[in-house]
Amino acid sequence: MNWPKYSGLSSLWYLMPNERNNFKMDLKCMCSKEYKKIDKNDLDYLKSITDSSRVFFKDEISEDYSHDELNTVRGYPEVLIEPLNTGEVSKIMKYAYEKDIPVIARGSGTGLVGSCVPLNGGIMLSMLRMNKILELDQENLTLTVEPGVLLMEIAKFVEDHDLFYPPDPGEISATIGGNISTNAGGMRAVKYGVTRDYVMGLEIVLPSGTVFNPGGKVVKDSSGYSIIDLVCGSEGTLAIVTKAILKLLPLPKKTISLLVPFPDLKTAIGSVPKIIKAKKIPTAIEFMQREVILAAEEYLGKKFPDNSADAYLLLTFDGNSKEEIEKDYGVVAEIFISEGAYDVFISDTDERKEMVWSARKALLEALRASTSEIDECDVVVPRNKVADFINYTDSLQKENGIRIRSFGHAGDGNLHVYVLRDSLDEKTWKSKLSQVFKKMYSKAEELGGLVSGEHGIGYAKKEFLSSHYGIEFIELMIGIKAAFDPKNILNPGKICQF
Repeated sequence: MNWPKYSGLSSLWYLMPNERNNFKMDLKCMCSKEYKKIDKNDLDYLKSITDSSRVFFKDEISEDYSHDELNTVRGYPEVLIEPLNTGEVSKIMKYAYEKDIPVIARGSGTGLVGSCVPLNGGIMLSMLRMNKILELDQENLTLTVEPGVLLMEIAKFVEDHDLFYPPDPGEISATIGGNISTNAGGMRAVKYGVTRDYVMGLEIVLPSGTVFNPGGKVVKDSSGYSIIDLVCGSEGTLAIVTKAILKLLPLPKKTISLLVPFPDLKTAIGSVPKIIKAKKIPTAIEFMQREVILAAEEYLGKKFPDNSADAYLLLTFDGNSKEEIEKDYGVVAEIFISEGAYDVFISDTDERKEMVWSARKALLEALRASTSEIDECDVVVPRNKVADFINYTDSLQKENGIRIRSFGHAGDGNLHVYVLRDSLDEKTWKSKLSQVFKKMYSKAEELGGLVSGEHGIGYAKKEFLSSHYGIEFIELMIGIKAAFDPKNILNPGKICQF
């Protein structure tokens, strides 16, 4: 079957079910497209609507912009532009749309699936200069920001005003635009939810250059389809975020952390549903295994409070008084001891909390420092299936002769499983990685899980998304993409596009 070039409309809607067997190849043909290469006239125009000091061409572009943090997907933009405002973004998009030039937006580049890597050259918009905190509305409990504001800047700013922005993906140098792009979750998701739950309004630039403002400071909204929910998690394939109105909460007055060692991971994870059932919901429930703690100790050059057990749970409780928190964690501590925990260590000072949480936040960097290359499986499974999945990865490790390390969010079932290359040659590494990934994603599906909990699909995980959901789901996503971006110029080749 011969397909035309991508036209912005999904011809697959018209296929009969028995014609869909080879849909991957059909989609490749449908989504393939030859984009305009940038020439001197394009460059001169882009400089005229911005500023030549903020426009970089080919060899002037740093190698950093060719990859994200994990560095498994690579590609260079032809032009890098640092816009200062929505007007500039709108003009750039309008020009790119008219000329058929692909555009990709980038924040700090802390992603792990190649979402911000340009696969077709074109224009990259670095949003880091759009980094203003525009308004704190204490009456409506909202914060309005530009997309380049860093997560750590938001946290500090609102805390100085006795307020709280709950999403905490761990990578505090990420931008809020990047967090919105991937619908970032993080450690506090078990109690507070994810980024999408705190985005009340957006200013977005559509591929055509049109500026659109869905949502606002209102608490409720049943006004048609939720464009905000579509844009959150779309990884820059539908629109470019130029402003966000974020929901804030009153700052909890007190936090206490618990470090709980267990004889094995199955026992540790098995206790988590009992905590949830007891209706004592911590702010965070993280799991770690001894191997990654030892790696963190070596990487940080300091000792963890305890490294003798095979598995650990790390929890945080927050509230408005010490008594309120003690009542909750007291019940949880009793559950842990009854379930076989060795002990419960209480971290109730800033120094003690820093000691345990600094190790947790350094786990990814520690693993990267311990090997030559890594890749990640970011699945999410039901809470009561976490131990089953991790035990399965242990068996894969032995079967395939490759190191696999994991940690993650036991409270919401989001696992971060890393495959380590060590001394494997390129061919063996690619072969083993492919085999292990296919088995892990298949196991996640078997356990009732999904492909990604918070890091997104990008380029690296597209294969597993299509395998998991099948043709009808991919058709629907392509239809949504075509409605926003009929010329397929915005971050092409990501998520559902082959």
